[in-house]
Amino acid sequence: MAIDDSVIKKQADKVNQLVTALNQVLYGQESLVDLVVTGLLARGHILLEGLPGLGKTELVKGLAKTLNLENKRIQFTPDLLPGDITGNPLLQETENGREFVFQRGPVFANLVLADEINRASPKTQSALLEAMQERRVTVLGETHELPAPFFVLATQNPIELEGTYPLPEAQLDRFLFKLDVPRNTTATLEKIVNNREIGIEPEVGTVLSGEEFNEIIDTVREIYLPEVVSNYIARLVTATHSGESCTAVNIKFGASPRAALSLASAAKARALMAGRPNASYDDIDAVAIPVLQHRIVLEYSARIDGRTSRQVVEALLKEIPHQDLALPNTLKES
Repeated sequence: MAIDDSVIKKQADKVNQLVTALNQVLYGQESLVDLVVTGLLARGHILLEGLPGLGKTELVKGLAKTLNLENKRIQFTPDLLPGDITGNPLLQETENGREFVFQRGPVFANLVLADEINRASPKTQSALLEAMQERRVTVLGETHELPAPFFVLATQNPIELEGTYPLPEAQLDRFLFKLDVPRNTTATLEKIVNNREIGIEPEVGTVLSGEEFNEIIDTVREIYLPEVVSNYIARLVTATHSGESCTAVNIKFGASPRAALSLASAAKARALMAGRPNASYDDIDAVAIPVLQHRIVLEYSARIDGRTSRQVVEALLKEIPHQDLALPNTLKES
Protein backbone atom coordinates (compact mmCIF):
# COMPACT_ATOMS: atom_id res chain seq x y z
CA MET A 1 0.00 0.00 0.00
CA ALA A 2 1.47 3.35 -1.07
CA ILE A 3 2.22 5.94 1.57
CA ASP A 4 0.42 9.25 1.41
CA ASP A 5 2.86 11.86 0.07
CA SER A 6 1.56 14.41 2.57
CA VAL A 7 2.56 12.11 5.44
CA ILE A 8 6.08 11.78 4.06
CA LYS A 9 6.40 15.54 3.56
CA LYS A 10 5.18 16.22 7.09
CA GLN A 11 7.60 13.73 8.62
CA ALA A 12 10.46 15.00 6.44
CA ASP A 13 9.83 18.50 7.84
CA LYS A 14 10.06 17.16 11.38
CA VAL A 15 13.31 15.35 10.61
CA ASN A 16 14.73 18.52 9.07
CA GLN A 17 13.88 20.37 12.30
CA LEU A 18 15.80 17.70 14.19
CA VAL A 19 18.81 18.09 11.89
CA THR A 20 18.71 21.87 12.30
CA ALA A 21 18.68 21.56 16.09
CA LEU A 22 21.62 19.13 16.06
CA ASN A 23 23.61 21.47 13.85
CA GLN A 24 23.36 24.00 16.68
CA VAL A 25 24.88 21.42 19.02
CA LEU A 26 27.73 20.41 16.73
CA TYR A 27 29.02 23.24 14.58
CA GLY A 28 30.46 22.64 11.13
CA GLN A 29 29.55 18.95 10.91
CA GLU A 30 26.46 19.09 8.71
CA SER A 31 27.32 15.99 6.67
CA LEU A 32 28.04 14.00 9.82
CA VAL A 33 24.76 15.08 11.43
CA ASP A 34 22.80 14.13 8.30
CA LEU A 35 24.34 10.65 8.28
CA VAL A 36 23.78 10.12 12.01
CA VAL A 37 20.09 10.98 11.67
CA THR A 38 19.86 8.79 8.55
CA GLY A 39 21.35 5.89 10.51
CA LEU A 40 18.91 6.29 13.38
CA LEU A 41 15.92 6.44 11.03
CA ALA A 42 17.17 3.15 9.55
CA ARG A 43 17.17 1.65 13.08
CA GLY A 44 20.94 1.27 12.92
CA HIS A 45 23.83 1.55 15.34
CA ILE A 46 26.68 3.92 14.55
CA LEU A 47 30.44 3.78 15.11
CA LEU A 48 32.07 7.21 15.29
CA GLU A 49 35.82 7.38 14.79
CA GLY A 50 37.68 10.58 15.46
CA LEU A 51 40.12 12.44 17.65
CA PRO A 52 39.13 13.42 21.21
CA GLY A 53 37.32 16.71 21.70
CA LEU A 54 35.47 16.85 18.37
CA GLY A 55 32.02 16.72 19.95
CA LYS A 56 31.05 13.05 19.60
CA THR A 57 29.70 12.90 23.16
CA GLU A 58 27.89 16.22 22.80
CA LEU A 59 26.20 14.92 19.65
CA VAL A 60 24.78 11.92 21.51
CA LYS A 61 23.60 14.12 24.39
CA GLY A 62 22.01 16.48 21.88
CA LEU A 63 20.18 13.59 20.24
CA ALA A 64 18.81 12.45 23.59
CA LYS A 65 17.53 15.95 24.37
CA THR A 66 16.00 16.68 20.98
CA LEU A 67 14.24 13.31 20.93
CA ASN A 68 13.43 13.28 24.67
CA LEU A 69 15.01 9.85 25.03
CA GLU A 70 16.79 8.26 27.96
CA ASN A 71 20.53 8.05 27.38
CA LYS A 72 23.33 6.27 29.22
CA ARG A 73 27.08 6.51 28.82
CA ILE A 74 29.38 3.51 29.26
CA GLN A 75 33.07 4.32 29.55
CA PHE A 76 34.85 1.28 28.12
CA THR A 77 38.05 0.35 29.95
CA PRO A 78 40.22 -2.80 29.98
CA ASP A 79 38.77 -3.90 33.35
CA LEU A 80 35.12 -3.49 32.29
CA LEU A 81 33.12 -6.73 32.62
CA PRO A 82 30.10 -7.89 30.57
CA GLY A 83 27.87 -7.59 33.64
CA ASP A 84 28.84 -3.93 33.95
CA ILE A 85 27.00 -3.41 30.65
CA THR A 86 24.04 -5.79 30.75
CA GLY A 87 23.48 -5.91 34.51
CA ASN A 88 23.72 -8.67 37.09
CA PRO A 89 21.40 -10.74 39.30
CA LEU A 90 21.82 -9.75 42.95
CA LEU A 91 20.68 -11.68 46.00
CA GLN A 92 17.94 -9.67 47.71
CA GLU A 93 15.20 -10.09 50.29
CA THR A 94 11.77 -10.47 48.62
CA GLU A 95 8.27 -11.50 49.68
CA ASN A 96 9.27 -15.08 48.88
CA GLY A 97 12.51 -14.93 50.84
CA ARG A 98 15.99 -14.36 49.53
CA GLU A 99 16.08 -14.49 45.73
CA PHE A 100 18.27 -13.37 42.88
CA VAL A 101 16.80 -10.19 41.37
CA PHE A 102 18.12 -8.88 38.07
CA GLN A 103 19.55 -5.36 38.30
CA ARG A 104 19.53 -3.69 34.91
CA GLY A 105 22.77 -2.31 33.55
CA PRO A 106 23.32 0.90 31.56
CA VAL A 107 22.48 -0.84 28.27
CA PHE A 108 18.82 -0.44 29.25
CA ALA A 109 18.36 2.98 27.67
CA ASN A 110 17.17 4.38 24.35
CA LEU A 111 20.53 5.88 23.43
CA VAL A 112 23.67 4.16 24.69
CA LEU A 113 27.00 5.91 24.22
CA ALA A 114 29.75 3.28 24.19
CA ASP A 115 32.69 5.60 24.70
CA GLU A 116 36.08 4.35 23.47
CA ILE A 117 34.61 0.93 22.79
CA ASN A 118 37.92 -0.48 21.56
CA ARG A 119 39.49 -0.13 25.01
CA ALA A 120 37.48 -3.04 26.42
CA SER A 121 38.38 -6.69 25.95
CA PRO A 122 36.70 -8.70 23.15
CA LYS A 123 34.72 -10.61 25.81
CA THR A 124 33.23 -7.38 27.12
CA GLN A 125 32.63 -5.99 23.64
CA SER A 126 30.69 -9.15 22.82
CA ALA A 127 28.21 -8.32 25.59
CA LEU A 128 26.69 -5.83 23.15
CA LEU A 129 26.23 -8.31 20.28
CA GLU A 130 22.82 -9.64 21.29
CA ALA A 131 21.63 -6.20 22.35
CA MET A 132 22.58 -4.61 19.04
CA GLN A 133 21.12 -7.35 16.87
CA GLU A 134 18.02 -8.49 18.75
CA ARG A 135 17.28 -5.54 21.06
CA ARG A 136 17.43 -7.76 24.14
CA VAL A 137 19.93 -9.26 26.56
CA THR A 138 20.08 -12.70 28.13
CA VAL A 139 21.62 -13.15 31.58
CA LEU A 140 21.73 -16.60 33.24
CA GLY A 141 19.16 -17.92 30.78
CA GLU A 142 16.67 -15.11 31.39
CA THR A 143 15.87 -12.75 28.51
CA HIS A 144 15.17 -9.06 29.06
CA GLU A 145 13.77 -6.80 26.34
CA LEU A 146 15.44 -3.45 25.72
CA PRO A 147 13.43 -0.22 25.39
CA ALA A 148 12.29 1.00 21.97
CA PRO A 149 13.84 2.74 20.19
CA PHE A 150 17.29 1.40 21.07
CA PHE A 151 20.52 2.68 19.54
CA VAL A 152 24.20 2.21 20.28
CA LEU A 153 26.51 5.04 19.28
CA ALA A 154 30.08 3.96 19.89
CA THR A 155 33.26 6.01 19.66
CA GLN A 156 36.84 5.01 19.11
CA ASN A 157 40.10 6.92 18.85
CA PRO A 158 42.04 6.12 15.66
CA ILE A 159 45.49 7.10 16.93
CA GLU A 160 45.82 5.59 20.39
CA LEU A 161 46.71 1.94 19.89
CA GLU A 162 48.21 1.15 23.30
CA GLY A 163 45.66 -0.60 25.51
CA THR A 164 43.12 -1.03 22.72
CA TYR A 165 41.54 -4.10 21.11
CA PRO A 166 40.41 -4.14 17.47
CA LEU A 167 36.67 -4.69 17.19
CA PRO A 168 35.82 -8.24 16.00
CA GLU A 169 34.29 -8.51 12.53
CA ALA A 170 31.03 -9.78 14.07
CA GLN A 171 30.85 -6.63 16.17
CA LEU A 172 31.71 -4.30 13.30
CA ASP A 173 29.06 -5.92 11.10
CA ARG A 174 26.38 -4.90 13.58
CA PHE A 175 27.11 -1.22 13.09
CA LEU A 176 25.02 0.21 10.27
CA PHE A 177 27.48 3.07 9.72
CA LYS A 178 31.11 3.73 10.48
CA LEU A 179 31.54 7.49 10.33
CA ASP A 180 34.79 9.41 10.39
CA VAL A 181 34.51 12.61 12.45
CA PRO A 182 36.67 15.22 10.68
CA ARG A 183 38.57 17.94 12.48
CA ASN A 184 37.10 21.44 12.48
CA THR A 185 37.93 24.15 10.00
CA THR A 186 39.33 27.49 11.12
CA ALA A 187 35.95 29.17 10.63
CA THR A 188 34.21 26.50 12.71
CA LEU A 189 36.78 26.80 15.48
CA GLU A 190 36.19 30.55 15.59
CA LYS A 191 32.44 29.97 15.90
CA ILE A 192 33.02 27.44 18.71
CA VAL A 193 35.27 29.86 20.61
CA ASN A 194 32.66 32.65 20.32
CA ASN A 195 29.68 30.51 21.34
CA ARG A 196 30.91 27.79 23.68
CA GLU A 197 32.53 27.53 27.10
CA ILE A 198 34.26 24.52 28.64
CA GLY A 199 31.96 22.60 30.97
CA ILE A 200 28.75 24.24 29.73
CA GLU A 201 26.54 22.13 27.48
CA PRO A 202 24.70 23.78 24.57
CA GLU A 203 21.01 24.39 25.22
CA VAL A 204 18.65 22.48 22.97
CA GLY A 205 14.98 21.66 23.32
CA THR A 206 12.84 18.67 22.41
CA VAL A 207 11.99 18.50 18.71
CA LEU A 208 10.36 15.05 18.53
CA SER A 209 9.03 12.72 21.18
CA GLY A 210 10.16 9.11 21.29
CA GLU A 211 6.72 8.06 20.04
CA GLU A 212 6.87 10.44 17.08
CA PHE A 213 10.34 9.23 16.21
CA ASN A 214 9.14 5.61 16.30
CA GLU A 215 6.30 6.55 13.92
CA ILE A 216 8.80 8.04 11.46
CA ILE A 217 10.95 4.91 11.70
CA ASP A 218 7.87 2.83 10.87
CA THR A 219 7.23 5.03 7.83
CA VAL A 220 10.81 4.52 6.64
CA ARG A 221 10.11 0.80 6.42
CA GLU A 222 7.26 1.53 4.01
CA ILE A 223 9.37 3.58 1.60
CA TYR A 224 9.36 1.84 -1.78
CA LEU A 225 12.57 0.19 -2.97
CA PRO A 226 12.39 -0.28 -6.77
CA GLU A 227 13.57 -3.61 -8.14
CA VAL A 228 16.34 -1.95 -10.15
CA VAL A 229 17.67 -0.34 -6.96
CA SER A 230 17.62 -3.59 -5.00
CA ASN A 231 19.42 -5.20 -7.95
CA TYR A 232 22.07 -2.47 -7.75
CA ILE A 233 22.50 -3.16 -4.01
CA ALA A 234 22.97 -6.87 -4.67
CA ARG A 235 25.54 -6.27 -7.41
CA LEU A 236 27.43 -3.72 -5.33
CA VAL A 237 27.70 -6.01 -2.29
CA THR A 238 28.64 -9.01 -4.44
CA ALA A 239 31.40 -6.94 -6.05
CA THR A 240 33.11 -6.50 -2.66
CA HIS A 241 34.14 -10.17 -2.70
CA SER A 242 37.45 -11.26 -4.17
CA GLY A 243 37.21 -12.24 -7.83
CA GLU A 244 33.78 -10.66 -8.36
CA SER A 245 35.01 -7.35 -9.82
CA CYS A 246 38.11 -5.63 -11.15
CA THR A 247 38.33 -3.59 -7.95
CA ALA A 248 38.01 -6.50 -5.54
CA VAL A 249 41.63 -7.59 -5.57
CA ASN A 250 43.53 -8.32 -2.38
CA ILE A 251 40.26 -8.46 -0.46
CA LYS A 252 40.20 -11.10 2.24
CA PHE A 253 36.54 -10.82 3.19
CA GLY A 254 33.75 -8.90 1.49
CA ALA A 255 30.51 -7.47 2.80
CA SER A 256 27.82 -9.70 4.30
CA PRO A 257 24.09 -9.97 3.51
CA ARG A 258 23.55 -7.72 6.53
CA ALA A 259 25.40 -5.04 4.56
CA ALA A 260 22.88 -5.34 1.72
CA LEU A 261 19.99 -4.95 4.16
CA SER A 262 21.75 -1.99 5.74
CA LEU A 263 22.14 -0.29 2.36
CA ALA A 264 18.44 -0.74 1.67
CA SER A 265 17.37 0.61 5.08
CA ALA A 266 19.71 3.60 4.93
CA ALA A 267 18.59 4.45 1.38
CA LYS A 268 14.94 4.40 2.47
CA ALA A 269 15.75 6.67 5.41
CA ARG A 270 17.54 9.13 3.14
CA ALA A 271 14.59 9.13 0.76
CA LEU A 272 12.18 10.02 3.57
CA MET A 273 14.49 12.83 4.73
CA ALA A 274 14.23 14.25 1.21
CA GLY A 275 10.43 13.87 1.23
CA ARG A 276 10.38 11.15 -1.44
CA PRO A 277 8.22 7.96 -1.37
CA ASN A 278 10.87 5.78 -3.03
CA ALA A 279 14.62 5.17 -2.75
CA SER A 280 16.95 5.83 -5.67
CA TYR A 281 20.41 5.02 -7.00
CA ASP A 282 21.67 8.31 -5.57
CA ASP A 283 20.53 7.27 -2.10
CA ILE A 284 22.60 4.08 -2.36
CA ASP A 285 25.66 5.97 -3.57
CA ALA A 286 25.33 8.47 -0.71
CA VAL A 287 25.38 5.82 2.04
CA ALA A 288 27.59 3.16 0.43
CA ILE A 289 30.87 4.28 2.02
CA PRO A 290 29.67 4.45 5.66
CA VAL A 291 27.79 1.15 5.23
CA LEU A 292 30.52 -0.85 3.49
CA GLN A 293 33.93 0.51 4.49
CA HIS A 294 34.06 -1.26 7.88
CA ARG A 295 32.73 -4.52 6.47
CA ILE A 296 35.55 -5.09 3.96
CA VAL A 297 38.71 -6.78 5.23
CA LEU A 298 41.78 -6.31 3.04
CA GLU A 299 44.70 -8.67 2.69
CA TYR A 300 47.79 -7.76 4.68
CA SER A 301 49.72 -6.91 1.51
CA ALA A 302 47.08 -4.37 0.48
CA ARG A 303 47.20 -2.67 3.88
CA ILE A 304 51.00 -2.51 3.68
CA ASP A 305 50.66 -0.75 0.32
CA GLY A 306 48.45 1.85 1.97
CA ARG A 307 45.20 0.72 0.39
CA THR A 308 42.06 1.31 2.46
CA SER A 309 38.59 -0.20 2.39
CA ARG A 310 37.18 3.28 1.78
CA GLN A 311 39.19 3.49 -1.43
CA VAL A 312 37.81 0.10 -2.45
CA VAL A 313 34.21 1.28 -2.01
CA GLU A 314 34.90 4.51 -3.89
CA ALA A 315 36.32 2.50 -6.79
CA LEU A 316 33.37 0.09 -6.77
CA LEU A 317 30.91 2.97 -7.02
CA LYS A 318 32.67 4.01 -10.23
CA GLU A 319 32.95 0.46 -11.58
CA ILE A 320 29.48 -0.96 -10.91
CA PRO A 321 26.84 0.60 -13.22
CA HIS A 322 23.49 1.66 -11.85
CA GLN A 323 21.57 -0.39 -14.38
CA ASP A 324 22.10 -4.09 -14.96
CA LEU A 325 22.16 -4.79 -18.70
CA ALA A 326 20.62 -8.19 -17.99
CA LEU A 327 17.39 -6.62 -16.74
CA PRO A 328 14.44 -5.96 -19.09
CA ASN A 329 14.15 -2.43 -20.46
CA THR A 330 10.83 -1.96 -18.67
CA LEU A 331 12.59 -2.42 -15.32
CA LYS A 332 15.44 -0.12 -16.24
CA GLU A 333 13.02 2.72 -16.91
CA SER A 334 10.89 2.20 -13.83
